Amino acid sequence: MGERIQSIRGMHDILPEQTSAWHFLEGKARQVVSAYGYQEIRLPIVEKTELFARSIGEVTDIVEKEMYTFADRNGDLLTLRPEGTAGCVRAGIEHGFLHNQQKRLWYIGPMFRHERPQKGRYRQFHQLGVEAYGMSGPDIDAEIILLSGRLWRALGLRNVQLEINSLGSSETRQNYRKLLTRYLSHHLDSLDSDSRRRLETNPLRILDSKNAQTQEILKDAPSLLDALDQPSRAHFDALCKLLDDNGISYRINPRLVRGLDYYSQTVFEWVTDELGAQGTVCAGGRYDGLISQLGGRKTPACGFAMGLERLLSLLETQQLLPPEQTPDIYCLSLGDAARASAMYLMEEVRTAMPGLRITLHCGEGNIKAQLKRADKLGAELAVILGEDELHDGTVVLKPLHDDQPQQSVPQTQLVTKLLTLFKQENRRP
Repeated sequence: MGERIQSIRGMHDILPEQTSAWHFLEGKARQVVSAYGYQEIRLPIVEKTELFARSIGEVTDIVEKEMYTFADRNGDLLTLRPEGTAGCVRAGIEHGFLHNQQKRLWYIGPMFRHERPQKGRYRQFHQLGVEAYGMSGPDIDAEIILLSGRLWRALGLRNVQLEINSLGSSETRQNYRKLLTRYLSHHLDSLDSDSRRRLETNPLRILDSKNAQTQEILKDAPSLLDALDQPSRAHFDALCKLLDDNGISYRINPRLVRGLDYYSQTVFEWVTDELGAQGTVCAGGRYDGLISQLGGRKTPACGFAMGLERLLSLLETQQLLPPEQTPDIYCLSLGDAARASAMYLMEEVRTAMPGLRITLHCGEGNIKAQLKRADKLGAELAVILGEDELHDGTVVLKPLHDDQPQQSVPQTQLVTKLLTLFKQENRRP
């Protein structure tokens, strides 16, 4: 026997008993994004490496250290997508639905980053993303924040805090970068090695350093908010007022910069202290320069992405996940003729009652063994068809979770009886 093949480190199977939680989260998300008029787009998992190098930034950790990149048989350099925004913009430019148009899009699916696996951070992870194009005002920034906040309410999540900041215009950032670099250069010996490296390549990323000594140095650093030009300040103030008007509480965090180079103006994160070090569950902002950076015409844009594994972990921590789905009906039978009749009857029930979950026993086994299987699966009702029932044209209905007596009903009345028992008017496929 050959050696067993294991899954790749940091890339996990989602097992059958876990998928009902995923369906719950994805279903709530679909309802919310649809309520705001966002349309789904489905994007390739593999893109040209150049797309991410040009959009995310060649000196970011993602591009330098984390991307899964390989040459295909034609020698083209390809990458498993590490995030969704760049691919969404590429699709918009390629298919011509960005320039001089307003577009609201969302997507869901796996992303890939070669990080050190830990709780809430995996090498294959799943994101839901929202992108809005063609709108430059703070109202669309507010809308996508309101959308995310509505999802938390739909899920029942507690203890999720909104943090916001403004990165200003590209000119603002260039000027601020000089101020920050000048300040940090005076503290070079006290900075951690990662921050010293970033001082030459991407100094704004030092602002969200997790190093305690670096954060202490940053307490007296110039503030990015103080460096905003007047239009950027007006945009940010208008966003804050819209959030205030809609009852969204937030904290202004002048150290919030996000990890991708393409952000400008508004940036935000929803964070929690219930997930340890991986406390960000949703993050986004405005990226007005990205479309022209990737070859399209200048177009305003904003969006966010949320990690589904982290959200599921938070839902589990707060005991908000629904119970695992179990069969409504487990159909038992004895003998070849009864099995064939049971299969036919259950097909009729599925047609009449598409919201029911029905498991049909297949293979051998006496009634006691089949009932044990039905009970193990958590079925609510057993439908039993043996030789006597086959002869009489009946079935036995046996409740499995209460003390109600079993009853025999004609096969011709089975659907009617089940409609009554399960109150079919409340069932949905």
